[in-house]
This record gives sequence, C-alpha cells and structure tokens, in this order.
Amino acid sequence: MSTQHPSSRFHVSLPVRSIFAVPDGAGVGIECRSGSVWVTLDHDTRDIVLAPGERFEGTEHRRVLVSALESSCITVSDAQPAAMPLAARSGRRSPWRLPSLGLSPA
Repeated sequence: MSTQHPSSRFHVSLPVRSIFAVPDGAGVGIECRSGSVWVTLDHDTRDIVLAPGERFEGTEHRRVLVSALESSCITVSDAQPAAMPLAARSGRRSPWRLPSLGLSPA
C-alpha cells in the first residue's frame, strides 16, 4: 500500500505588484507561466526572479512570498493544506493574505 499523497496543483493569476504567500514552502513548486515574479523566502538573502517557464522548488520550512513584477500567472504544486498554521484552520485571518504595510517589492 502506498503512503504517497496525491499531488495538488493550481494556477494563480497575479496582477502587477500583488503578493501570493505560501506559509510553508517545503516541497512546494512555483512555476512562472507568464509575466515575471520575484520569489523570496523568510530569512534568505537570495533574489529569485522567475521568467515564463522557470521554476522554483522549496526545500525548507519557510514562508515563501511570490511578488508579481508584472501581470503574471503561476502554477503552485504540491502545496499541502495541512502545512497551514493552526490560526488559519480555526477561522482567523487567512495566512494567504498579508497585511498591507505600504511596501512594494519594486
């Protein structure tokens, strides 16, 4: 009997300067389908910019932020809902929505 979970995959359209957050990026893939996105991880100094056809694979348990440098579409794969913080499951503020701090990645 296999203990593997079926992989999940969904597409997200991002308007310019919008941000998509993945609370736990371990094992999550982000593929840029169109446009251009900037991928950042908590406590990581790298700048990762993806163009169409390029992909980022998360390997650590860190929050991943995907910022649209222009109107973009991404595919998110293998995101596991069980990795979401408890506060999100209890009906509080969604971890997918960040508070507006008046900051922009550009």
